[in-house]
Amino acid sequence: MKRLVWLLWAVCALAQAGAPARGCEAVDRVPWQAVAPGVWAWSPAAPQEISPANAGHVVPVSVLIDGTEAMVIDPGPSHHHGLRVRASLACRFGAQVRWIVNTHAHAENVLANSAWADRIAAGQTTVLATAGTRDAMEQRCPACLDSLTARAGADAMAGTAIVWPTRTLAEGDVLGVGAQRLRVLRVEQGHTDSDLVLWHAAQGVLWAGGLVYGERLPELAQGRVDGWLTALDRLETLKPRHVIGAVVSSGLAGGSPPALAATRGYLQVLRARVLDAMDQGRHAGETGSVQMPVDYRAWAGFDERQGFNVQRAWRELEAVWMQRAPPAPTVAPGSAEQVGR
Repeated sequence: MKRLVWLLWAVCALAQAGAPARGCEAVDRVPWQAVAPGVWAWSPAAPQEISPANAGHVVPVSVLIDGTEAMVIDPGPSHHHGLRVRASLACRFGAQVRWIVNTHAHAENVLANSAWADRIAAGQTTVLATAGTRDAMEQRCPACLDSLTARAGADAMAGTAIVWPTRTLAEGDVLGVGAQRLRVLRVEQGHTDSDLVLWHAAQGVLWAGGLVYGERLPELAQGRVDGWLTALDRLETLKPRHVIGAVVSSGLAGGSPPALAATRGYLQVLRARVLDAMDQGRHAGETGSVQMPVDYRAWAGFDERQGFNVQRAWRELEAVWMQRAPPAPTVAPGSAEQVGR
């Protein structure tokens, strides 16, 4: 019975997404993907790095809609991108954005806030984030805007301005969108200094921000390997059916969304191989001494970020390595030590 209800909902949802209302012909269409009842996501065409070709759209924009109210989570990289989201939600769904959630302070997630600047100034839209994310945005967003403009192109970023969060969230807060309820979880020293997670228990939907990646290399610029792995342990205990982070990932037949395991696997291998390199007497500058399995080398962003991730993990794990028991010496067969035993 549940399967039948889900199939009926999916058919209706796809019909709703594909049938624009009168007057919408002039609006740039957004290819929304139905994730769960009331939950939609606009994902990049493929895992990729920021470039003029994608105008900085490398992570999903997602939305929770109930009636005429909408909450946008991580609205995107630019003013133009946000305007497309805003117009699409109003036109196709008849919904106005009451809340915007910035899960963490990365430019490609938050700079589209400016598309709602008029509503934010009028008190009609509230931008939500942790206090740590707001602080990080104030410190980094001016430089991040310049960096994103250089990579995505001036045309893509035209009109983009930095708009700060207007309300901070804490662990345990509950957000309401119509009858929908989301619980706020906070992670420190995971993907960034402060990551916000939203949990929709009734739908089994987890918004994990930058804590969950797909086939795009995780970014450790402000993160910590062990803190990130601990955060993933916590997210796994929720047993989500759908995860929306740097990718949209859904489990099959009640299983865990595969992007959770993919992110964990990369971080575990990175951790283990950095510690192995330390055991071999390597030093942090020898990033080439940490070799990753070929599957990870095929991920988008590997060439751009892997060397930095090794250095970042190395700095973190030096203290861990110093406290470990030294590895047992390897004795070659036929050596003097082996013969004397």
